[in-house]
Amino acid sequence: QVQLVESGGGVVQAGGSLRLSCEVSGRTFSSFVMSWFRQAPGKEREFVAALRWDSGSTVYRDSVKDRFTFARDDAGNSAFLQMNRLEPDDTAVYYCAASIVRLNSALIRATRGYNYWGQGTQVTVST
Repeated sequence: QVQLVESGGGVVQAGGSLRLSCEVSGRTFSSFVMSWFRQAPGKEREFVAALRWDSGSTVYRDSVKDRFTFARDDAGNSAFLQMNRLEPDDTAVYYCAASIVRLNSALIRATRGYNYWGQGTQVTVST
């Protein structure tokens, strides 16, 4: 069983930065994938970024790829999402998600690819 705990949300002005963390407990496998999704009020949950645990390779949605960095922490079973130059459109509840099976390039961006979800953390970017 895998459990995910997010932390680090908050309120920030446009142009500012926030760092989200996701800690995973339980067994991880070489195929393990961790991702961030977000959901704004009245909108579908959307993919933000993914991290393949064994290789450290990442995938980003186009609107964040030059502003967000997703990487494993040096110690322990956690990873961080560093969000810079935040924009009001980034306002949403951010969810950490994980899959214990390897995901192809299509499934890695889809909510149906993930078995495990955190409780979510609110990110609000003000103008």
